[in-house]
Amino acid sequence: MGRPLRSYIVIPARLASSRLPRKLLLCETGKPLIQHTYEAAQRAVRPAGILVAADHEEIAAAVRQFGGQVVLTDPAATCGTDRVAEVARSLPDIDIFVNLQGDEPEVSGQAIDRVIELLESHAQADMATLATPIRCRTQLQDPACVKVVCNALGEALYFSRSPIPYPRQWDDALLLRDPPCFLQHVGLYAYRRAFLLEIAQLPPSPLEELEKLEQLRVLAAGRKIRVSVIDESTVGIDTWDDYRAFVSRATIC
Repeated sequence: MGRPLRSYIVIPARLASSRLPRKLLLCETGKPLIQHTYEAAQRAVRPAGILVAADHEEIAAAVRQFGGQVVLTDPAATCGTDRVAEVARSLPDIDIFVNLQGDEPEVSGQAIDRVIELLESHAQADMATLATPIRCRTQLQDPACVKVVCNALGEALYFSRSPIPYPRQWDDALLLRDPPCFLQHVGLYAYRRAFLLEIAQLPPSPLEELEKLEQLRVLAAGRKIRVSVIDESTVGIDTWDDYRAFVSRATIC
């Protein structure tokens, strides 16, 4: 039997996000948003460590301020996957890399451990991610909520900002079905090291460029993404409204 697989969390952090610029440095809770995500990642038990892959010294300085580990990566990198791959090249002893988006401050440690377990228990899978049921029609129609549809084996067929699958005739009861009709993609990925380095060498696919979803590069290349459905709502921070709602929740806690 070989040695246990070693995993590591990398948090890609970009300063100039398109919809909410400098969002990772917003600190109305008393902490920058990137710190909340880092501390959420610390609740996972399987990873060997956590590292922020920053594209700008301002983010790097904020991470150092709260005692986090950070490296500066190529500011020209086109997506988080490319930033995680840049880190992976310097960590040859790590088998599984977790890409946790910096705007996911409420992700649970259990969710991170689960996406790692998917690769540990499915030897043929190169990449894994998570999804959670959508029970609200407004959320289903929101382009900021990324949807995923899967086959019977739990492999992703497609990710989209559009409502998928699209019901020809709407009925509110569709939102209550179990298993769920609609799944929200959780902004969390795990890759085997060799696969991560391979996929980072591919150019962005037309689908990826159209929807601005980096996981579509993997599907367009004919590779598989394993998906596990968890009963856990997660809210990425994409707009001022998202951030203000997060601040309210964080203040109450």
